[in-house]
Amino acid sequence: MTVRKASHAGSWYTDDGEQLDSELESWLGAVPATVDTLATTLEAESAALPMNGVRAIIGPHAGLSYSGATAAYAYRSINTSGIKRVFILGPSHHVYMRRCAFSQCTEYETPLGNMQVDREMISELQRKGRGAWESMGLAVDEDEHSLEMHLPFIYKIFEHQIDDIKLVPILVGNLSFEREQSFGALLAEYLESEENLFVVSSDFCHWGSRFRFTWYKESEDTGAVQLGKRAGPRETPIWKSIERLDYDGMRTITRLDHAEFRQYLDQTENTICGRHPIGVLLGAVSHLFPECPGNTDNGPQLRFVKYAQSSKVQEASDSSVSYASAYLYLPVKE
Repeated sequence: MTVRKASHAGSWYTDDGEQLDSELESWLGAVPATVDTLATTLEAESAALPMNGVRAIIGPHAGLSYSGATAAYAYRSINTSGIKRVFILGPSHHVYMRRCAFSQCTEYETPLGNMQVDREMISELQRKGRGAWESMGLAVDEDEHSLEMHLPFIYKIFEHQIDDIKLVPILVGNLSFEREQSFGALLAEYLESEENLFVVSSDFCHWGSRFRFTWYKESEDTGAVQLGKRAGPRETPIWKSIERLDYDGMRTITRLDHAEFRQYLDQTENTICGRHPIGVLLGAVSHLFPECPGNTDNGPQLRFVKYAQSSKVQEASDSSVSYASAYLYLPVKE
């Protein structure tokens, strides 16, 4: 038995189980029963949470004191009834890979209790995608935070059935568009199953010189520039330009158009660290619904329900990270 330690507990979030449980209760409890979706494609609409048919969520993976309140909106959208397995797709921050990698562990530790890894499902996927997958060693597994930061929320929402829940952690590498499509096709049948939930781990724009990204647009009608540290005051606040950039990205994701999302990334170079896990999700949806566009009454629907920034950037020398939460609803096929 190999247990992945909760290596970021005590730094990125508390390692005290009781305190962590209390914080999770507070964040989840602060989400209203009915939320307004963000007007990224259509007019804002109301959604009652939790929802039936939510097969996947997108949520942030920063330190919980920064992103926990935003992540809670994604987790409150989930009706946990009937779910037996949680796939977690997170980007690789420390190791360069051109494929996706499975954990070799049998359990993942959290301050709330350990969770079982579904070794049988991993073996099944390895057989179906022979040669497509890699394995990550324990050191890589424990260095990476994009998977771990979702475990407290997963444990919390399934706490009354935690012994029946298994994890399928997948570290997603720097994939080409074609490989995002390929891995999406491998995972599509599991996304469709009501026994599974997919958690897609991603922060949005990382802005500032420390991220080597200082993209700025005064308005929709002006060209984008990279600001130097000594750039003077702007008519449009920098944080508002960042928000506009992120909303443009969320708009393409909401349309469930994989190619359009990749084109957006190529044009803006927005530093969405989970762009490849999101791409795999979009690839899976396009495999399941090749003829059905998103956001129709009888098709898949992806809605963003919360957006936030770690700070409101005013000066070019400042920095921030953006967080967003969304849910993906899939209709039951006839």
